[in-house]
Amino acid sequence: MKAKAIREQREAEEARNASSAASTSLAQGVKRSYGTMTSETPANVRDAASANRPLDAIKPAKNFTRYVEYDFSKMTDTKGGFLTQEDDPHNRALHVRDERAEQKPANMTQKEWEKQQLLKSLRRDRAGPFEPGISVLEEKSQQKTCRECGTLEIDWKWEEVFHCCICNGCKEKYPEKYSLLTKTEAKEDYLLTDPELKDEELLPHLERPNPHKSTWNNMMLFLRYQVEEYAFSAKKWGSTEALDAEFERRESDKKRRREAKFKTKLQDLKKRTRVEAYRRNRHGAAGGNFGDDLGRGRHVHQWGRSVENPDTGIGVKKCVDCGMEVEELEF
Repeated sequence: MKAKAIREQREAEEARNASSAASTSLAQGVKRSYGTMTSETPANVRDAASANRPLDAIKPAKNFTRYVEYDFSKMTDTKGGFLTQEDDPHNRALHVRDERAEQKPANMTQKEWEKQQLLKSLRRDRAGPFEPGISVLEEKSQQKTCRECGTLEIDWKWEEVFHCCICNGCKEKYPEKYSLLTKTEAKEDYLLTDPELKDEELLPHLERPNPHKSTWNNMMLFLRYQVEEYAFSAKKWGSTEALDAEFERRESDKKRRREAKFKTKLQDLKKRTRVEAYRRNRHGAAGGNFGDDLGRGRHVHQWGRSVENPDTGIGVKKCVDCGMEVEELEF
């Protein structure tokens, strides 16, 4: 409301100045302009002159003045309607500081603080000016060369993490040795366990952010030839044939368990189906039970003791007189 009152006062002053200028020019015999002849110019007139106006000079239409409250071109998108600390620095309850994170000192500007954080990240990642140099100036015995081609331009990251001196060209030239394996691939293809993969002295790994979701745990990447050396050594499987045999054994066990589970469910379904059909027959028009004497000289079964069938797991009863076998129904 204050801004609206100030705006109306400013417009009234401009109108008075324009009218006084028009009266002065009329008294002096000067031709009046079009702007002084009209009391109010519509704000939504589309002409060539309006294209060169500054953004602050644009006014809303007369019918929409009550709805225009903000200039969205000058507002910051806060991603969900939350105010940032720069927009609302006095809201102490909203902007809770993380005590574990390093805070900017009070006597340091924002630019100096950002520069210091950038230098720390470069030093931690050993990038930019902190990247290790080539060991060409060191003694011949201490120089680190590529294990394949002998060049001095090795990948320092792999040398630091995997303790493997290799250049970028040889990594692409020999993917069967120097490609990276994920933790899942190492477990499924080489049948390694979690404790073995977490042991950095046994199998060093490189951590990278998860590409599927940023909130998930980091990926653990292993060097292929190191994984194969351990998997085919005497400490683990011994050879590729032993690994293949173990893989086949596990696959057959998995298949046998699936078949046993399916067979159990099928037998249970058969039992429930037979029981339900028997119940429907008992309550139907036929009536009666198995082995009842129905008269007219018909045979009456004399059932013996129930014996479980080892193939199906269902109890079977046999008639003592005629030898007829029926499966025992469980209720």
